[in-house]
Amino acid sequence: MPPGKRRQSNAMLYTLITFVGLFIVATTVAVIYYVKAEELRTTTEEAQSELSKMASADEVRRVGDIVGTKLPGQSNLGSMLEYFNQIAAIVMGRPVQVTSAEVNAGNVTNAFRSLVEQTRPYINIGAPDPNATAPDLADPNRVSLRSIASDLLARLKQTAEQLDARTLQFEKLQQEFNDATGLWKQTADELNARIGEYEVQVQQTQTDYNDLRALLEQSSEQRAGNILRQLEDERALSRQLNQDLLKAQADLEIAQQRLSGALTEVAKVQPSPDPEAPAYKPDGKIILVDEAAGIVHINLGSDDRVYRGLTFSVYDKAPGVPRDGKPKAQIEIFAISKTTSTARVLSSEKRNPIATDDIVANLIWDAGKKNHFVIAGDFDLTGKGQPTYDAKTRIADLIQRWGGATSDEVSATTDFVILGTEPRVPREPSLDEIAGDPTLRDRYETARQQREYYNLVRQQAGAFYIPVFTFERFLYLIGYENYIGKPGAF
Repeated sequence: MPPGKRRQSNAMLYTLITFVGLFIVATTVAVIYYVKAEELRTTTEEAQSELSKMASADEVRRVGDIVGTKLPGQSNLGSMLEYFNQIAAIVMGRPVQVTSAEVNAGNVTNAFRSLVEQTRPYINIGAPDPNATAPDLADPNRVSLRSIASDLLARLKQTAEQLDARTLQFEKLQQEFNDATGLWKQTADELNARIGEYEVQVQQTQTDYNDLRALLEQSSEQRAGNILRQLEDERALSRQLNQDLLKAQADLEIAQQRLSGALTEVAKVQPSPDPEAPAYKPDGKIILVDEAAGIVHINLGSDDRVYRGLTFSVYDKAPGVPRDGKPKAQIEIFAISKTTSTARVLSSEKRNPIATDDIVANLIWDAGKKNHFVIAGDFDLTGKGQPTYDAKTRIADLIQRWGGATSDEVSATTDFVILGTEPRVPREPSLDEIAGDPTLRDRYETARQQREYYNLVRQQAGAFYIPVFTFERFLYLIGYENYIGKPGAF
């Protein structure tokens, strides 16, 4: 073969071989690509299927809006699960275990259903929705944690109000019981005192009976002689008492004349002050009023020797304490600090309530001195219209408890005189009446001496210019008017 044709045949052979090689390579690459493409399509379909199980296409597009802020280091699904676990922990009241959302949701649902059953008697549950797809599950329109809490809070408030009402009722009943107990004790004390008096009277009557029996056993002449001697003794005693009285009256008139002259001379230099002025001096003032609670605060405390149970009368700052002493309100101390005290309001005028800067006063109590009192007359401490047999002793005890002092005689150191009603003196018994009841004479003399003492105290108080107060004014000025007739007041 010619050389030119041989070279041409080799080139075609090489070209064919190259083409076949490239075809084989292309076919191999195509097969590999197809296989990989099928694997990728299968993987994509599986991933899409799994994604569809987790969320719909619309939910995938709105995943940011549904989840909200993604937690650091968490996926959207992990963030949503964490948020759900937080809600479950709030409902359960404890951290939830790491488990499926289904289990946690079931635990929350069971806990909620248990809570609903426990609180069913105390909450309002609406009627079920007939169109509900799952009527056995909790319906927020029927009951929810918020509605349960709201109903329980309302029930708690109602229970608290009922408890407060029962507490007030109990305190009222307790006070009534204490008053009844005090009244019973006071009545028992009075009865025991009267029994003691009756026993003394019985013994005295027995003695008088024995004397009368001995007298009756005497002869007529002896009885007449004894009666005449007794009459002479009584006349002698009467003459002596009359002389002593005339002498005392003369001495008193001389002393009064001298005192009147001295006071006249003093009045020329300086007008005499009002003797009752110290009684109307305020002791403190109101610094705070809690009208709803019925309490006030005053500017007197332990530094001023104030103590619990002390009462004060309350007056307007202007014009101050009136002459009759009648207050606008009365208060009683029950809590004390160093410079202030808290008091409950015992009584108050509705048209003129207690106000800040109102003044308070108590005739007995004084922060700087001990007031001295003289007590005379009959006093009714029970409000029954009859004199109380030991009233003077009880009033004296009250004065001494509140820092005052008492005396039987009017002197220059006496600050105030408290006068009750004038003692009633019965008719002087005759000799025949004394013979029938020898105690009549003693009772008559006792009553007569009490009235003489009453008049003497009144005269001496006038002579010494000492303020004299009736029992009513006295009660007004110590804030004690409301206690008359109450057990344990005196």
